[in-house]
Amino acid sequence: MKLFGTDGIRGTANQYPITPEIALRAGKAITHVLANPEKPRQRVIIGKDTRISGYMLETALTSGLVASGMDVFLVGPMPTPAVAHLTTSMGCAAGIMLTASHNPFEDNGLKIFGADGYKLNDDLELAIEKYILDPTSPDTHVDAKHIGKATRIDDARGRYIEYAKYTADNVSLHGLKIVVDCGNGAAYYVAPLIFRELGAEVITMATQPDGMNINANCGALHPEQAAALVTQHQADLGISFDGDADRVIFTDAQGNVVSGDRIMALTALALKKRDQLRGNTIAVTVMSNLGLHAAMTAAGIEVITTGVGDRQVIEALRQHDHSFGGENSGHLIFADHATTGDGILSALQVLRMMQEEKSPLHVLADCMEEYPQKLESFSVPAKPDLDSLPHFQKLLAEAATAFGKEGRHLIRYSGTENKARVMVEHRDPETVRYWTAKLATALLDEIKDSLKK
Repeated sequence: MKLFGTDGIRGTANQYPITPEIALRAGKAITHVLANPEKPRQRVIIGKDTRISGYMLETALTSGLVASGMDVFLVGPMPTPAVAHLTTSMGCAAGIMLTASHNPFEDNGLKIFGADGYKLNDDLELAIEKYILDPTSPDTHVDAKHIGKATRIDDARGRYIEYAKYTADNVSLHGLKIVVDCGNGAAYYVAPLIFRELGAEVITMATQPDGMNINANCGALHPEQAAALVTQHQADLGISFDGDADRVIFTDAQGNVVSGDRIMALTALALKKRDQLRGNTIAVTVMSNLGLHAAMTAAGIEVITTGVGDRQVIEALRQHDHSFGGENSGHLIFADHATTGDGILSALQVLRMMQEEKSPLHVLADCMEEYPQKLESFSVPAKPDLDSLPHFQKLLAEAATAFGKEGRHLIRYSGTENKARVMVEHRDPETVRYWTAKLATALLDEIKDSLKK
């Protein structure tokens, strides 16, 4: 049974595979695969978001690691990118983040980083997965005198706060009023503090996590909540983070949610202006709007398209030595500063652009025309290969013919949930609505029919 999805291991807490038993074996597996046998007393950092199940998983994971001779640094609730950064800055063999990102509190998971701060490649994930699932895997237990220690690092937040500010050259935010929605997640403490230290007036929401309110009607999945406060307080913009703060959604001063594609477009233009867009190229996923491609072409910027997931974008940037890319969902990769998506760092970069250009966000974001797009996400009882559904394939061909060069469709399964996603994009909004509903209904019906055979 496969453990790793598109972004680590994820599922319902206290149900397979998000159990203490699997977490214990994961600690041993990480030691077996990532530890250098020639270096004794290696270290691993463990961070977590604010889910109540994090305590359970943290304890079990730590036990597996120290039993294998690894020392463990526990940093408590911290953004995922902070764990990635601290993994490298503290010379650790691995970093582990306990989170289910934007999912509800009932879920949890493990995101694993190597010593270089990057998410693991497929081969390393497969090796860890094989160790966990194979009952004959070699024992990693060490003798009593070599058992590792677990230590809480009290200044971890401060280390990340200073680094985040440094990446934006400690830009002055004096004169800006900002709404910050932390989603009751990992950024609840550090994010408001960073913006205040740089001089902004900060209005906070969803900064009182109780273990069960993470992402609940707040954060990046509900930017309309920050938008309401922006208009109420006449703020300059709203910033909404997801549960582990590796992505961010912005709201302009008029209370409008700004798409991730618009943020990527304005960022690419600003980086090019500063001569910091290496190769005059950005990397985006197949989910990005056709309008972004058109705007980049007009600006003389090349676009590399990858599969879904920030890891795919990061791999493309690393392979070609480019400096910026991201996802419409709010993952922004500033490769010169971070090894993964970082919502706080991204917000600082956008705020810096606003200050440099002396322009409000809605003006900077008016740099591209978005094609109407609709994404339908729905639960499915199974995930059969789409190519095995003949009626649905015929319908896809009909849609492609109808769209011509004016639109497209993208159908995929979620890598972390039992869901299918149907995306349709076209210049005509009525065409978008019609085909989104038609394709979603047809896909679900044929999946159900296939299970009856």
